[in-house]
Amino acid sequence: QVQLVESGGGSVQAGGSLRLSCVASGRSFSNGAMGWFRQAPGKEREFVAAIRWSNTYYADSVKGRFTISKDNAKNTVNLQLNGLKPEDTAIYYCAASNTIITSTLRNSQAYGYWGSGTQVTVFS
Repeated sequence: QVQLVESGGGSVQAGGSLRLSCVASGRSFSNGAMGWFRQAPGKEREFVAAIRWSNTYYADSVKGRFTISKDNAKNTVNLQLNGLKPEDTAIYYCAASNTIITSTLRNSQAYGYWGSGTQVTVFS
């Protein structure tokens, strides 16, 4: 059984930083893609960042502030959040897939495995 477990969420003042981690168990994603999505209250889930092999992909809204990284030995994906803004407040979800193609990395429906999410709150 595949499980994705996120950690590292919390509350932080605007301009601050957080580091999210997601540990996968039950299947290796070293050759697949792992990513982060977020969902704010009343809004649809949106793409944040993804990584496949050494290639990284970011939403325009987080580019230059967030950094995604992957540790294949630990089957873990991390998301470093710097320069946080109140509009970054959301539940952040980890996602993974071994069958995804590059053109669909930003599409939540392309991922077959999801974590339960971790709350990030940024206050001004």
